[in-house]
Amino acid sequence: MSEPSLYKDRVRVYPRAVRGPARTFKWVVLAFCLTLYYALPWVRWTRGPGQPSQAVLLDIGHERFYFFDLEFWPQDIYYLTGALILGAVSLFLVTSLVGRAWCAYACPQTVWTDLFMLIERIVQGDRNERMRRDQGKTTLDKVWRKVVTHVAWLGIAFWTGGAWIMYYADAPTVTRDFWQGNAASQAYIFTFLFTASTYVLAGWAREQVCTYMCPWPRFQASMLDEHSLIVTYEGWRGEPRGHGKRTPEVVRKLGDCIDCRACVNVCPTGIDIRDGIQLECINCGLCIDACNEIMVKTGQPKWLVRWDTLAHQQARAAGKHDPFHLLRPRTLIYVTALVIGFVIMGVAMANRAQIDIAVQHDRAPLFVTVRDGSLRNGYTVKISNKTHEATDFAIGLKGLDGAAMAVAEEGEGRMPVLTLTVEPDSVGTYRVLVFGRPTKLIDGAQDLIFSARNTRSGETTSYTSVFMGPGARASR
Repeated sequence: MSEPSLYKDRVRVYPRAVRGPARTFKWVVLAFCLTLYYALPWVRWTRGPGQPSQAVLLDIGHERFYFFDLEFWPQDIYYLTGALILGAVSLFLVTSLVGRAWCAYACPQTVWTDLFMLIERIVQGDRNERMRRDQGKTTLDKVWRKVVTHVAWLGIAFWTGGAWIMYYADAPTVTRDFWQGNAASQAYIFTFLFTASTYVLAGWAREQVCTYMCPWPRFQASMLDEHSLIVTYEGWRGEPRGHGKRTPEVVRKLGDCIDCRACVNVCPTGIDIRDGIQLECINCGLCIDACNEIMVKTGQPKWLVRWDTLAHQQARAAGKHDPFHLLRPRTLIYVTALVIGFVIMGVAMANRAQIDIAVQHDRAPLFVTVRDGSLRNGYTVKISNKTHEATDFAIGLKGLDGAAMAVAEEGEGRMPVLTLTVEPDSVGTYRVLVFGRPTKLIDGAQDLIFSARNTRSGETTSYTSVFMGPGARASR
C-alpha cells in the first residue's frame, strides 16, 4: 500500500470576468496603484544646488532617503521603525473593520495578478474558452495565444523591475544609462530579479501566494470578530439550494440560491463563499457582483452574497436587526494607538534636529600627561550638517573646569571653544585633543559633555563622553 502524499496537487483556477461595483472599484484602485508606482520616480522636486531633483529617492551611495521636502539620514532609522509600526496598526484597524480590504484591492500581488489576468483574458478569452483550450490538443491557435500572453507578461514584469531601480537612482539618468549599457551592474541584476519575481508570482503562482506564501491570512483570524464587515453568504435565505427558476411552488421548497456556481467561477482564489469564512478569501467581493447578476436574471432580490457582519447575519436570520458597530474595544485600541503614534511622529518630525554630534574616545593611549602637569585625552568628533549650506559649528565643553581644546592636525594653541566648519549635507570628522585637570575622577574617569552650536541658526546639540586619568581602565 503506497503512502499518502503530504502535498496536495494544485487545482488551477480559471476566474471568469464579471461586472459590478466591486470589480469597478478594483479597476480604479489598480489604475491608481500602477500609475503611482510607475510615475512617482519621474516626479521632480527642487531642493537647491547640488541636491537631487527626484521627489522620492533612496540614495544608497550617499546614505540618504529623500521624500519630497523631507531628507532622512541613516541615524533617522527610528522614523522608519515608527512608520512601519503605524502601517502595521493601520492594517490591523482596517482588517478589524472591513476584513482583508488591503489584500483585495491594494496588495501588489493582487494588483499585478489582476493585470496579468486581464492580459490573459484579452488574448485567450474568458474562463470557458481558456479551459477548453488548455484541455484540448496543442494547435497553432493555442500556441500563438500562449506565446503572446507570456511575452506581454514578461514586458510588464520587465517594466516593473525597471521602475523599481528608478527609486534608487535618478530616473532619467538611470534609464538612459540602462539602455546605453552604462548603468551599474546592480541595476541590471535587480531589474532581472524583479522581472523574474513579478512574472512568476503574478503569472504562475497567483492564488498560491495568497494561500501558502503570505502570512497575513494566518493573522487575520485574530483581527476579525463578529462585527467585522466581510463578504458573507445569506444561508438562511439561500438554502436549500436547487436549480431552476423560482416559481411560487418552488420557492416554498427551495432557497434563493440556484447553485449556479457563478460565485465560485469568478473567485480569484477558487473558493466557495457559501462554505463560510475561509483562509483563502481575500474579501474582494467579486462573488457579490456575480451573484447579483444571477439574482437579476432569475427575478430574485439581490445581495444574496453581500458585505455584512456575522452578528448582523445572525440577527437577520432571526428576524432582528443588529447595526454595524464601528466603535468597539479592539477598534478603539487601534485608533488610540494610531493617534498616539501619529502625534509622537509629528512632534519628532517637527523638532527634528538639523545637526548631530558623535564623539569617540581614543582607545590608546587613554590619556597623556603633558609638561604643565595637565592631562590630555584624544577624541574623534563627527558633526552632521543636515543643512544645504556650509556651516560653522562652535564646539564647547561642560563638566571639566578650565578645559581647553585643540584640533590635532592643525597644531594651533589650546582654546575653550573650537569653531569647526562642515560642508553642506555631510559629516565633518575631526580629531580633537582636550586638556584639563580632572578633580572628580571615579575609577579614572568623569563625564565630559561636548556641545555643538550652529553659529548661523543657533541650534544646539550635545554628546556625553568621558575624560580619563590615572586609574582608568582600558575597557572604557
